[in-house]
Amino acid sequence: MARYNPFSFTPGPVVFFTTVTYVALFAALLVTHLTVPSYPSSPPAGTNLTQAWRDLEHITRQFHPYNSHANDHVRTYLLSRIKDIITSKKLKNDQVEIIDDNVSNATFSSGSTSVYFEGTNIIVAIRGTEDDEPFSSTHRRRDNGGVLVNAHYDSVSSGYGATDDGVGVATVLQLLSYFTESSNWPKRTVVLLLNNGEEDFLNGAKAFMRHTISQVPQTFVNLEGAGAGGRATLFRSTDTEVTRFYRKSKSPFGTVVSGDGFKKKLIRSETDYKVFHGELGLRGLDIAFMEPRARYHTVEDSTRETSMNSVWHMLSAALASTSGLASVTSDEFSGPKEDLDHGEVDSGGGTDGVWFDLFGKVFIVFQLHTLFALCVTLLVVAPLTLIGLTVGLSKADKNYLFARKAYVHSSDDDNPVHLYGWRGFFRFPFVFGIATAVVVGLAYLVVRVNPFIVYSSPFAVWSMMLSAWFAIAWFFSRGADAMRPSALQRMYALIWLFIGSFVLLAFVTVLVNNFHLAAGYPAFFYFAAVFIAILISYLELFFAPSKSVYARHFEQEEEEASHRNSESASRPLTGSTSAARSDDRPVGDDDATETTSLLRGDRHGFARYGSRRDSTGEGADDHEQGPRRLDLGHAYAGEQEWSGKLPSWIWIVQLLILAPIVVILVGQVALLLTSALYQTPSDGNSPLFIYIAFAALGALLLAPTGPFIHRFTYHIPTFLFLVCVATVIYNLVAFPFSRDHRLKVYFVQRVNCETGVNTVSLTGLDGYIQRIAGELPSAQGKQLNCMTPDVATRKELTTCEWQGIPARVVRKTAQAAPFSNRTRTNDWLDYSIHKGNSSNKASIRVVGQNTRACRIVFDTPITEMAVAGAVSDPRFNAVGETGSREVRLWSRDWSQPWNVYIAWDAEAQPKLSGKIICLWSDANAGEIPAFDEIQHYLPVWAIPSKIGDGLVEGFKHFEI
Repeated sequence: MARYNPFSFTPGPVVFFTTVTYVALFAALLVTHLTVPSYPSSPPAGTNLTQAWRDLEHITRQFHPYNSHANDHVRTYLLSRIKDIITSKKLKNDQVEIIDDNVSNATFSSGSTSVYFEGTNIIVAIRGTEDDEPFSSTHRRRDNGGVLVNAHYDSVSSGYGATDDGVGVATVLQLLSYFTESSNWPKRTVVLLLNNGEEDFLNGAKAFMRHTISQVPQTFVNLEGAGAGGRATLFRSTDTEVTRFYRKSKSPFGTVVSGDGFKKKLIRSETDYKVFHGELGLRGLDIAFMEPRARYHTVEDSTRETSMNSVWHMLSAALASTSGLASVTSDEFSGPKEDLDHGEVDSGGGTDGVWFDLFGKVFIVFQLHTLFALCVTLLVVAPLTLIGLTVGLSKADKNYLFARKAYVHSSDDDNPVHLYGWRGFFRFPFVFGIATAVVVGLAYLVVRVNPFIVYSSPFAVWSMMLSAWFAIAWFFSRGADAMRPSALQRMYALIWLFIGSFVLLAFVTVLVNNFHLAAGYPAFFYFAAVFIAILISYLELFFAPSKSVYARHFEQEEEEASHRNSESASRPLTGSTSAARSDDRPVGDDDATETTSLLRGDRHGFARYGSRRDSTGEGADDHEQGPRRLDLGHAYAGEQEWSGKLPSWIWIVQLLILAPIVVILVGQVALLLTSALYQTPSDGNSPLFIYIAFAALGALLLAPTGPFIHRFTYHIPTFLFLVCVATVIYNLVAFPFSRDHRLKVYFVQRVNCETGVNTVSLTGLDGYIQRIAGELPSAQGKQLNCMTPDVATRKELTTCEWQGIPARVVRKTAQAAPFSNRTRTNDWLDYSIHKGNSSNKASIRVVGQNTRACRIVFDTPITEMAVAGAVSDPRFNAVGETGSREVRLWSRDWSQPWNVYIAWDAEAQPKLSGKIICLWSDANAGEIPAFDEIQHYLPVWAIPSKIGDGLVEGFKHFEI
């Protein structure tokens, strides 16, 4: 009846359950990753999603970088909205404080670049019910902390900033409305920061550090964006304790893998998290939108590309996290570090954590040292357990693993019974290696022929790799099984999975211990699942007959066959018809002949026979019958006969242990890396790394099918092979960019203000950027000069430049005073140098027309730098350890001069030379026709972005 068992290890059930399991898991992961939970019809009291959407629409009407007039309009709107919210709540003056910060300035160094920045942040402080100290106090009690929630209201010069960071700003306004409800009033002080200048060296957060209220918070929630719409993911977290508050989010989403990506500098972008944690010393969370990157910093970062659902997803995460952090009592804040296992938060430190979500519903958080302890324990316990079971099987005489023969009489028996225990042992590593090698080969092939197809078609690449791996693995597994069937093939595949995952987990354990990296957490669960599955296979062998019993049975079957053959040979050849029919009746189940297969699946039992044959024919004597034979069950056709008694349903338990754990955890990491990496080639990242990562993760995802794949019929593997062929062809010949996935190119226009020569340049992928630039009207008929970019972060790309349309960034407007009547490029910027009597010191006065951003670039480094009006801060170093080659100047007012004092090593460089550069970033009023031309004439599969702080750079040379 085994053939009718719907859970037996036969082709039908294996194909059905394996396929359904994998398809269901993949579908659930994709739905979670690609869709956003719907916003509620009745949001929490104090919040208004309709108003949040109106705020977002207003903020994103124009490009509003720091260096634009639209930025001032956004700031005015935000101040009015804040005042309206507070007024509507009829609050007392000491409950909420609005800080319109036009005072804080910051001077700091980042590498070889020095920055002077004048902040225009907006800060709102909601005093906690347990906060009894002035905000301005410089010696607040250690246990009297607060929570900082930050979002930046500036956009880049080439984008509307809907998710970077309009949704974050709208969320902060809703948090203000929520926490000023009497029922939601926080215990801890909540500081809401709308900072201006994040897009350019995280300037706004640096300026916040200069304000005294920056000493109030101990924890923070940073709201950011690096895509357009979708889910807001937990980018990174400082420690386990603060992450536990994010766990209360309605739809938590994220994995610690992204945090480790930032930690190891695999992700080039940065957020204000770096300032709040690395420099201000706070503990907190970085919550951000993450894809698609092709829309990041472009005109497609707009309200059209996001949704109310995305707004709610970020708002709900911010509400849960902030509410939790703000509800922690004073005693919990002041508790010692060793008492922080129950959700307490202490600004002095925390423990490294491991965290990930399950289908956007459940959020798992535990400490990194817990992962290390679990890894070490499992690495020790698992092998010892299997060794113990091996010993137990040997004592029970049922260890068929690696057993070649069984002896009936003694170990030197001339005619032992073959058990074929080694059959199938080396199949899985061979199959896994071949299938993985083919997939890696496809990765190299695509990189060679069409390397950027992943940019627009990541799931076509995934389909190619997964279908190729499965089809190749099935072909070799099924072929080997057809030639040499083995009942141990499933168990041997699990043994190899155990060995491979053991090595992987050992490597991950080293990373956890030595480098504090938690991204390898799936390896622990992978190994645990494989261990449980192989444990079941070991226990399964206890159902098999002992080798000695099976060997005696095998010998007796041969004796029976020989005895029956001798009787048949001595039987008379003549006789009555009835006698002939009696003697020549069909052979029954227990009447084996020389032609009967020893591997037949219809045997019911065996026993030792006496000198007489068990028969009901003539001369039969019931008293002389031997004992009934032991039931061997039904072995699968062609496999070892001793396997007939093994439970045929065990495999499905192993599948349901392996597949969900592996697919959910590895699949989540695969999707995260897909979102994070697939559109980074436009930034200059290597496509090969992306394809190799896909190949490795694909192999890990499908490896759990290895123990069962040989039972598959040809139907699904053939279908997947056809899918592989189709996707290979597509990935090799399809154009890699599309209207929905546009190639990002980087624009800047440089104007020599001394000669009036202006050069427009586009930076992008080699081969494509020449094609794009050549089709622009202003570049047609002109020679393109293509070279390696002078921007270090884009050195892997190609820059093409040509004489473009002149910019009109300085016009006759009131804002252009005092240069309103001057429009020549020579008057766009001015500078003067005063050296005095010192040979290595000077002051440079710089002023730009209709701008509030200029630079001084030196050909050789300076050793000292100061700006008039700057306040020294011991936390900031004005120049780097090896000096500074560039000074970036930002003013909160338009067309205001800077007085910069510098010093240099006169012995090494008697003369100091360089360039004075001023920036113009406002593309809203038609002042940059070259940028407008690019937006208008760019192919539908390409989209412009900014390459630096300004869209137009005017410069003059100087020498001291």
